Amino acid sequence: MVAEINSGQYERDFALSPTGDELFYTLQSPGGKFQTIIHRIKGENGLWSEPQLASFAGHFSDLEPTFAPDGKRLYFVSNRPTSGKEIKDFDIWYVEKADGIWKNPINLGAPINTAADEFYPSITNSGNIYFTAAYNNAVSKEDIFVSTFENGKYNIPVALDSAVNSKLYEFNAFVSPDEDYIIFTSYGRKDDMGRGDLYMSLKDEFGHWQLAKNLQNLNSDKLDYCPFVSFDRSAFYFTSERSNLQSSYTDKAVTLSQLLENYNGAQNGGGDIYWLSFEEVHRQVKK
Repeated sequence: MVAEINSGQYERDFALSPTGDELFYTLQSPGGKFQTIIHRIKGENGLWSEPQLASFAGHFSDLEPTFAPDGKRLYFVSNRPTSGKEIKDFDIWYVEKADGIWKNPINLGAPINTAADEFYPSITNSGNIYFTAAYNNAVSKEDIFVSTFENGKYNIPVALDSAVNSKLYEFNAFVSPDEDYIIFTSYGRKDDMGRGDLYMSLKDEFGHWQLAKNLQNLNSDKLDYCPFVSFDRSAFYFTSERSNLQSSYTDKAVTLSQLLENYNGAQNGGGDIYWLSFEEVHRQVKK
């Protein structure tokens, strides 16, 4: 686990800057009614600052932060209104950094944002954006889409092919800046170990996605999702709802103080952020 972040609350959606000195993640309320984005900066002493609400967060549900590869933009998802005060569907937004400060959020707009929900953006070196959506006219229940960036504008999003998407649920895709691999969560497949597993697909020499493989060595019987790979490709981060809580105490009765400590600590079945070597993950699909 990422000990500096996990607190016994529901943490998810980890994003580390390309320079490795700034991070954002989501803090979610019990039941998922409200989400907000937490910001931390690494000081000259190598220690992380105390968690603080991101400067642009705190009014509406904001989640799923991700950096552009150049580190100058931070994308995220929000149900904030484009005008007025009434919440709306979830759209993809971004903030830009100037003079060391993240400025006011900007809605990414059409053709990416629609009257439906858009989630979990992932930005590549080419400017292409991958995201999750559940559109009414889609064949699947939830799919991963890509909108290519050409001549300074985004094209109409298209769903990825059946090497990635199925007729079930695919969501929360991290795509490498070079677009040579994709890691995402799918729920309901025959090899699903629980409430949703992480899968990975590599591109072949012709630029086509290969059939995604279940990352069985790291998945659990709980929800495993929100993948992120550091820009130097050294570390793989993900969120999991796995738990170390016991179902019985046969040798010695548990005390109330022990229960409260367990229930209010990390690995209590809420979200926690985990990490391991990316090479260890990559090795599973290169076999």
